[in-house]
Amino acid sequence: MKQAKTVRRKGNNVRSLREAMMVSKAELARRAEVSIPTIDRIEKGFPCRMDTKRKVIIALGMSLDERDKVFLD
Repeated sequence: MKQAKTVRRKGNNVRSLREAMMVSKAELARRAEVSIPTIDRIEKGFPCRMDTKRKVIIALGMSLDERDKVFLD
């Protein structure tokens, strides 16, 4: 029997920051130049590439120095 691969979810503040800005997932995805499902997966804590994290941080109007306020890993 084949075992399912376990994906370790990591915490982040993307959803709370997005909602505080009153921005939809679609708008954040547009600003970050990623797909809406990508934003959804990030908000659920699934891992993403470093480049995607950079795009999301900038799309949230934050500097890369503030990355620890967005991604908790």
